[in-house]
Amino acid sequence: MWLRTEALSHLPAGPTRLAFDADYDAVLTVSARRDRLDSQIEAMAADSEFTQIVRRLGCLRGISTLTGFALAVEIGDWDRFTGNTIGAFVGLVPSEHSSGASRSQGSITKTGNGHARRLLVEAAWHNRPRYRIGKVMRDRWDRAPAAARARGDAGNQRLHHRWVTFIDRRKRSTTANVAIARELAGWCWSLAVLDDS
Repeated sequence: MWLRTEALSHLPAGPTRLAFDADYDAVLTVSARRDRLDSQIEAMAADSEFTQIVRRLGCLRGISTLTGFALAVEIGDWDRFTGNTIGAFVGLVPSEHSSGASRSQGSITKTGNGHARRLLVEAAWHNRPRYRIGKVMRDRWDRAPAAARARGDAGNQRLHHRWVTFIDRRKRSTTANVAIARELAGWCWSLAVLDDS
């Protein structure tokens, strides 16, 4: 609304105003479509074979219902991994070049599931700000079992502490975030395989 008001008061009638109106309407249409799709995906996540996993994953910062559902669908059977191997599956482990006694690590491998990797990297940024338990997190915790809440709280504290450590060491934020995403993958795994009882 603010943008429309500004345009009406600053743009003269004519071609520029017509172009603005067309583009503004396109943005509103796409936004409404996105919101409809998001609500449909949330409804699917609430009633599927992945519902319990999505609720447990939601105990971590940065993992909304949509992200948790996408991770659950992309990973599928979480039991085939461990906390250490899940990072390799999504390509978040460093590449390595070894010869004899020399060992050199490079950038991440980027092999495996690229969609899950992107989701984890985006979610990892949420662990940088100070950890506070707000209303959104409490609402997610209310839908999850007590063990998942405790595990999620421990993960959130650990991941934020890792961010603080990287900042103190003056690591590049993008490099630090990938390392946090790799650890976040392990926390997601631990919640996904957690017994609900």
